[in-house]
Amino acid sequence: MNAAIPGGGFAENASMSAIVLGKGDALLIVDMQNDFLPGGSLAVPRGDLVIEPINALIDLYREQRLPIYASRDWHPGQHCSFAAQGGPWPPHCVADTIGAAFSAALRLPRDAIVVSKAVLEAEDAYSAFNGTGLARSMRAEGITRLAVCGLATDYCVLNTVLDGIEAGFEVLLPLEGMRAVEVTPGDGDRAVARMLGQGAVPVGVSGGHLIADPRMGARL
Repeated sequence: MNAAIPGGGFAENASMSAIVLGKGDALLIVDMQNDFLPGGSLAVPRGDLVIEPINALIDLYREQRLPIYASRDWHPGQHCSFAAQGGPWPPHCVADTIGAAFSAALRLPRDAIVVSKAVLEAEDAYSAFNGTGLARSMRAEGITRLAVCGLATDYCVLNTVLDGIEAGFEVLLPLEGMRAVEVTPGDGDRAVARMLGQGAVPVGVSGGHLIADPRMGARL
C-alpha cells in the first residue's frame, strides 16, 4: 500500500488504510431533511440511523477545518415530482416547511454551505450537482475529493456520486452514513455496487479517522 500523503493518500496497514484529510477535501451531506426521516412524508426506512455516523463525519471535517456542504430538496408546492402532477412521489420537502428543514439532530455547522435543488416546478433533480453550479463552485475552492453521505442511497446519493465522479472529483463513500428507499428490493445494494464500479471508495469512521477497507471493496 502507498504511504499517506495529505489530501489524497493512505497510511500503511495490514488490512485497512487511514485516509489523510487535507486541503482539497470536503464533506457533502445529501438531503438530511425531515420529510425523508421517520415520520416524514417520504420517509426512508431507518433513515434516522445515519444521523450518528454523519455527525461523526461532521466532527471529523470540522476538526480539520474542511468545508461541509449540505444539499436539500427545495420544491415549490406544485412540483413535477409530486403524484398530483404526475410524478412518482408524494409531496415532500416543500420550500420553507418543516418537512424541508434539516433534521434538528444533525450537527450541521452554521457555516455549512447549503445547496438547494429542484427549485422549479417543471424541473426535478436527484443530484446535488444538477442545475446548482456546485461543481463549478467546488473547483473554484480547490476541492478535489468528496465524502458523500445522506439519503437516499438509491436516488439522490447515487446520482450525486455519479455526477461528482463524472465532474472529475474523487469520491469517498461512508456506507454507514446512507440508507436506501428500496422501492424495489435490492435497489440499495445495486446502487452501492454501481457507485463502487465507477470508482467510489467505501470508507468508515474509526478512532477519529476515515478508514478505507479493501474488504469492503476499496480499491487502493
